[in-house]
Order: sequence, then structure tokens, then C-alpha cells
Amino acid sequence: MDVVPVPDTHRPPAGLPETALAGLGTRPFGVYVHVPFCATRCGYCDFNTYTAGELGSAASPRSWLDALRRELELGAEILGAAPRAETVFVGGGTPSLLGADGLAEVLDGVRSVFGLAPGAEVTTESNPESTSPEFFAGIRDAGYTRVSLGMQSAARHVLKVLDRVHTPGRPVDAAREARAAGFEHVNLDLIYGTPGERVEDLRASLDAVLSAGVDHVSAYALIVEDGTALARRVRRGELPAPDDDTLASYYEMIDSVLAGAGLTWYEVSNWASGEAARCRHNLGYWQGGDWWGAGPGAHSHVGGVRWWNVKHPAKYSSLLAEGRSPEADREVLTPEDRHLERIMLELRISDGLALAALDEAGVTQARAAAAEGLLEVSDLDSRGRAVLTDRGRLLADAVVRRLAG
Repeated sequence: MDVVPVPDTHRPPAGLPETALAGLGTRPFGVYVHVPFCATRCGYCDFNTYTAGELGSAASPRSWLDALRRELELGAEILGAAPRAETVFVGGGTPSLLGADGLAEVLDGVRSVFGLAPGAEVTTESNPESTSPEFFAGIRDAGYTRVSLGMQSAARHVLKVLDRVHTPGRPVDAAREARAAGFEHVNLDLIYGTPGERVEDLRASLDAVLSAGVDHVSAYALIVEDGTALARRVRRGELPAPDDDTLASYYEMIDSVLAGAGLTWYEVSNWASGEAARCRHNLGYWQGGDWWGAGPGAHSHVGGVRWWNVKHPAKYSSLLAEGRSPEADREVLTPEDRHLERIMLELRISDGLALAALDEAGVTQARAAAAEGLLEVSDLDSRGRAVLTDRGRLLADAVVRRLAG
């Protein structure tokens, strides 16, 4: 694959404005690491990932690891007296392709550069097919505290539509291996609404999840992203597009089954067995925290400034090798941007949104939405909080638009 040209404007970063750095340490602070490598390309995925065949000799895990260390050091320089990381999340891509030793090197880099706060949550995503009991033991010894496994479905024909290569039973086995290695917190990811998925397929997937004994489940409706192989198949009429009514009924089924097993929602697409099982890193995103995102295409946010890196691993590595920033672009969020994002993100979590965050028109809309059964409002004056009802979760985006005006 050819490297996408990037204008040669990269230079040692000028840093962040004092207004952004002023509150650093008063908000949650985490580190996200993006691993851009995958063994195969899934037909539904539009993430910034590359197979070995696509990269050729342009980039490798070794060159990426070396560049990652340089970016982490750059981050510490820019942030100055940065707080120790309360959470670390290694995502991708397929982090487990690095093996336990590679993931240990990633965490060693974060630990030595930023430091880890006491009781830090350290998560890695993993593909079940590239894990083993030895892998889980290795990353547990390295300091990882949480594992997130891609399951998607327990139905073979659904996995085939998604171009997933793992066998249907492997995610459950991997989750059990992770727990046996000492991981108390294990997540399984589901995707629902895939063309051809039946009610009985989804129920079988939920039964498999529950049999694994995990304490966290994420379930996402399939989105047909432009530019993916799945989108091309839908456009050609080979597969039907996901149906909104089916997606809604499947979501209600997921919520009912998981709640019946003691896993309650704390974010629209996430369920946990208790507060300790919630993903603290993701809560940092939803609650307006700060994070340094390292790796090709990774996004960062500190105090209302958001920036993102160049996407291609080769360009990313070469810039850092030359002592230059991999930043592709940035934006400074306006007060209006931050207001909208607060409503959009906080309303998605079960703690809800403080009515004090809304203007008068927004409070009026919140009261109207409560009357329609979309919100539960603890107090109709500015001291109250608005929480989505079961029906409101199905219409969360519409409720956000109403409250934001």
C-alpha cells in the first residue's frame, strides 16, 4: 500500500495553550495506545488498521514500538507536570498480535514515561484467535488488569458475513482462560443486527456470553460504514441494510437478558456487574476527561483541545524518527462545542446529565421529554439530573438533539 502523502508541515509541537493545561490533573487522565495491525481485514471495519500484506516493508511492529516510545516521551514534554495515568487502554487493530512481550513493552513505555496512578486500570483489546493461556498469564504479569475480547456473535453464518476468522466457541474459551490467569475484569464485545442474524442467533450469543462468566459486556448495533466491503455488498444488493425496528427489538432483548443475569447498563451500549466492573477509561471519555492518544491515527484531548495523528504507520514512524510531531491536525473546541459534547456524552451514561448544564430552553425540553417517558428527571429544577429511560435509550440521539437545541 502506498503511503498517503502528508504536507511537510510537521515540526516539534508548540505545545498546548495554558487554558488547556490549567486544569490538568483535576479531570480524569488516561493514555490510549492505537495498535494498527490486523491479521485480516473484516468487511464491516473502517478503523485505521492494516494487514501485513497492505504494509509490506513500509512498517512493522518493531518500528511502531520504537515510534510509540518517542511519542510518549513527546507527550510528557508537552504536558509538563502530567498526572500519572489513571487508565491505559490499548486498542486497535489487534493488540494481541504483538504477543505478551510486545504488550508488556507498550505498558513499560507508559509506566516509565507517564507513570501509573495507584490502582490504575490497564486494558487491552484482544482477538480470541491470537490469545492463549500463556498469553493471558504474560500480560497479567506485565501489569494489565482488564481484557476486552471481540466476540461479535456465536453464530458461524453471522461471523462469515462480518468476515470474522475466529471460531464461534473460541471467545468463550478465551474469556475463561483470562479469568483463570487472574483477570477479574473481562469484557466480551457483541455486534447485533448483522444481515441474516435471527433472534435465535442473538439469544445463542447472549447465552454464550453469560456462560463465560464475564463481568462486562459491550453490544453495538451494526453500522454500515462507507468505504467498507460490507457497504459495497449492501450497495450491490447482496445483503440488506440493517433494519431500525429489528435493531431496536434486538437491543431490548440484549438489555433484558443481561439485566436478568445481573449485568446492568451504565452506558447505552455497555453493561457491567457492578461499579468496579465498569470501564473507567471509557468513562473518562464520556465524562469529559483528558487523554493522550498515541499511535497512528490516534486522537487526544486535553482541556478543550483535540488533535489527531497521521494515519499511516510508516509516516507516523518516520516523523517521530526525525524528531517531528506525528500530529496531522487539531481543533480548539468552542464553548458551544463543549456544551454539545457534554450533553451528548453524559446523557448516554446511567448517572445522567445535570440539568444545570442546560440552558432554559434545554431544561424545558428535558421536562417535555420526561413527560413523554424518554427521561427520568430527579428534580425538575436546576439541581436535578436527567437519565434516559429504557425507551429513551432507543432514541438517545434524538433526545440529545432536543436538549442541545
